[in-house]
Amino acid sequence: MHPHIEDYALIGDHQTAALVSRHGSIDWLCLPRFDSAACFAALLGDEENGHWRIAPGEGGTCTRRSYRHDSLVLDTEWETDEGAVRVTDLMPQRDRAPDVVRIVEGLSGRVTMRSTLRLRFDYGSAVPWMRRSDGHRVAVAGPDSVWLRSEPRVRSWSEDRATYAEFTVEPGEKVAFVLTWHPSHEPRPRLVDPYEALRSSLHDWRAWAARCRYDGPHRDTVVRSLITLKALTYAPTGGIVAAATTSLPEEIGGVRNWDYRHCWLRDSTLTLGALLSCGYQEEAEAWRDWLLRAVAGDPADLQIMYGLAGERRIPEYELPWLSGYEDSRPVRVGNDAVHQLQLDVYGEVMDSLFVSRRSGLPDKPDMWRMQCALMEYLRTAWRKPDEGLWEVRGPRRHFTHSKVMCWVAADRAVRTLEDDPTLTGGDLEGWRALRDEIHREVCERGYDADRGTFTQSYGSRELDAALLLIPLMGFLPPDDPRVVGTVDAIREELCHEGFVRRYSADHLTAATGSVDGLPGGEATFLVCSFWLADALHLTGRTQEARDLFERLVGLVNDVGLLAEEYDPVTGRQLGNFPQAFSHVGLVGTALALYDGEKAG
Repeated sequence: MHPHIEDYALIGDHQTAALVSRHGSIDWLCLPRFDSAACFAALLGDEENGHWRIAPGEGGTCTRRSYRHDSLVLDTEWETDEGAVRVTDLMPQRDRAPDVVRIVEGLSGRVTMRSTLRLRFDYGSAVPWMRRSDGHRVAVAGPDSVWLRSEPRVRSWSEDRATYAEFTVEPGEKVAFVLTWHPSHEPRPRLVDPYEALRSSLHDWRAWAARCRYDGPHRDTVVRSLITLKALTYAPTGGIVAAATTSLPEEIGGVRNWDYRHCWLRDSTLTLGALLSCGYQEEAEAWRDWLLRAVAGDPADLQIMYGLAGERRIPEYELPWLSGYEDSRPVRVGNDAVHQLQLDVYGEVMDSLFVSRRSGLPDKPDMWRMQCALMEYLRTAWRKPDEGLWEVRGPRRHFTHSKVMCWVAADRAVRTLEDDPTLTGGDLEGWRALRDEIHREVCERGYDADRGTFTQSYGSRELDAALLLIPLMGFLPPDDPRVVGTVDAIREELCHEGFVRRYSADHLTAATGSVDGLPGGEATFLVCSFWLADALHLTGRTQEARDLFERLVGLVNDVGLLAEEYDPVTGRQLGNFPQAFSHVGLVGTALALYDGEKAG
């Protein structure tokens, strides 16, 4: 049986990340980057697809675990019949090579510990050749090489294509393991001192967390979300991946399993705003600069997502040898949605750059010229049907949210020129006319007057949680009856056990002509529930918004992490994990509801 998704914790080094279960097993790790092939893939298969477990020899789930305060250093403790023991897991910020450090410390009694290491490169398909060298276990397969050592050395042996170690610890005794990856054609990188790595990691994370300006209720949860966003940042470029995983299902046993180890443009606006509002200007600037590099080129070729360094090609393919998380197939690598037309991203790019200017981030060369080119393309392209925010794999439609975001693009272009009339090359009057034209059409064709709500697409009767963003984006004032009616309709029709689905659950199968062209269903979408809290607050129902926010905060797992979705029937988190969009939603809603208030 796979552990539940929420039973995992995250460690990382700002270039990749690992998931550690409550059983002390690292079941997912891609090296050397977030989007590299996994060397531990048990998460999407079984133990034979790679994992590394360090735990008491008698096994079992840990007694407790937690991150050390304001850090990404994980402590996992067991209380056994023999005594108590702690395993501390971290990935120090790398010099050149990525390292995983695992420190075992005896707390009481005399506990027998066992380490089981199954390295399987290329997503669990390649069994490496193992050898000993200078006190290390060395694994090599094709381009990958991993070195494992312990301090002090402990008895180890190979069996069943795995490496085992067994040892005992008494109070105060420590055994540290260090696993280091490097390209197999290069010499072994320098050795890392595990205890110095622990000290420096704690110092670095705590210094970073101390910069957070938020001081309202649930500050620890907000800081944990910010730490998670930082952990999902690819430091060399500033790009932020949507999640650390691929193919964790939106429905157990279903096919809605996608690769989220890439950088989505639509995450940019809310992520940028959250980072700036909490005092992280350096990270916001790095994310803005990644955005500018990624979107450079012909505006007609703007993609919805890019690779960690702005790569454009993200081919999607399946890994048939992996059985999937709880038999949820297929397991996918890459994402074909990269080829979709999603007009909302033009609004998100323009809004991101508008926010960055107003926040004092310095302009970059050619930034405004690039924005003018985007607007020139959008002048006619906004009329096209598209695949929409949710990356549907059904027919293109005139999605209302997409049109609203085209309005946002025109509005932000106009307001940028109004803020700074010295900018040259813009078309102030033309963009004002475009803004008005889009606004009129959306209000005429995207609004159902009989029901008093905006709809998912022109001419449809379906709802869409993205419509909750209409007041947040400034398309209409929050007290407009059309906004209030839309919020009320979404609460009535899209809420399930108090949480929000992305769109109508009655139309989720291909047999009924589903909007997304996929069979099966999904759970409630966490960021949509945060959007509802934001909309309730904006429409004057702040106490209801705060009540919903309290329920959402209650969904974080024991170490403060959120996946993409939540199933209120089973009480389980679903989808890729941890999900940046969910944590951005948490931070944004906390700022909206409580910014300026003191906890207590």
